[in-house]
Amino acid sequence: MSKLTKQEKSWILYDCGNSAYSLAITTAILPIFYKSTIAADISNAQSTAYWGYTNTIAIILVAILAPILGTIADYKGFKKKFFTVFMLIGIIATAALGTLGQGDVMACLIIYAFTVLGFSGTNVFYDSFLVDVAKDDNIDKVSAYGFAFGYIASILPFILCLAIIMVPSLVGLTTLNATRASFIIVALWWALLSIPMVKNVKQVHYVDREPAPIKNSFIRLFNTFSEIRQYKVAAIFLLAYFFYIDGVHTIIRMSTVYGSDIGISDDTMLIVLLVTQIVAFPSAILFAKFAKKTSTKFMLMYGIILYTIITIFAYFMSKEIHFWILGILVGTAQGGIQALSRSAYGKLIPKENSAKYFGLYNILGKASAALGPFLIGFIAQMTNNSRFGILSLIILFIIGGAILSRIPIDSPMTQKNTN
Repeated sequence: MSKLTKQEKSWILYDCGNSAYSLAITTAILPIFYKSTIAADISNAQSTAYWGYTNTIAIILVAILAPILGTIADYKGFKKKFFTVFMLIGIIATAALGTLGQGDVMACLIIYAFTVLGFSGTNVFYDSFLVDVAKDDNIDKVSAYGFAFGYIASILPFILCLAIIMVPSLVGLTTLNATRASFIIVALWWALLSIPMVKNVKQVHYVDREPAPIKNSFIRLFNTFSEIRQYKVAAIFLLAYFFYIDGVHTIIRMSTVYGSDIGISDDTMLIVLLVTQIVAFPSAILFAKFAKKTSTKFMLMYGIILYTIITIFAYFMSKEIHFWILGILVGTAQGGIQALSRSAYGKLIPKENSAKYFGLYNILGKASAALGPFLIGFIAQMTNNSRFGILSLIILFIIGGAILSRIPIDSPMTQKNTN
């Protein structure tokens, strides 16, 4: 990382901090704790449906707020303030998960919704800071390093949490209290690695402040929906992104809940998810390297095809070895497709309005992420079988890939275009 600037390193370190949340809260420990303990008294299909609906509601809230706050954040000095507020919401709510126990279904879902609000809301501003810390010729690398080092760094608190949950006697706790303690560990890790970002990263590109900034922000937001059409490649890219990232986010959010429903043991899921993080570290970096040798578009298409295969495989999954294969396949694609999507979009938008345009990016990402869990939850509830929900994801990857294949995204296009 010697060639990276202090600001780029600080930006990457934040990904190392909040990735612990992604692994422990979104993907692994909380979903398993929710299914095995908190919601133990209700049926698998019902608890899966509640989990899917909660994700949907929280993500829709973020989707509504993202473009509004993003537009305001483009004013000089606002972006860091919004970043910090949402970061604190996420960290405090994550620590509050440590108060839950069996039967606290509603409390768990409410607190979890606040963690999603804090985590996802912070990412609106975090993503937009990418254009403040990296130049166009380095943006793929910095974005990929964020995901890559985020994956590998998140392993450290995850291993600690895993150790005290699996062998709680090591620290003199019960399994329940060890699981609760793991949420506090994640919150502390997230807070600690956020410090360099708050201290060192500055808003370089901005809109000068003007009278009545909130009123004018709504005017600018309204204008954005017409302006984006003038950035035709960026607009079409967002449409493709809406579809394929839905499948990616749904697999991340619902993997352990789905694994629990089909009988995969908790210990196996936790260990496989650890291996997934390890595989994702070099894979995300390789995505960026291969993107430089081929093209960003080529590697995104590769990721979409791989995720289509993953979705089909997940439908037929029945044994623990299948979950191992699934985890490794996800690890090879997950970070790369997210990192290159973020950097590709960053090269297609005007930098002085990055928060506003990343607000649109996040609203589509979050809106699509609401669709996938809702479909899985709804179909699982209607059919009493979680497998059928997985099939709905295939069409999303096909549509997203088909749209992406029709546009050029590998040249910086911050100027208005109709190509």
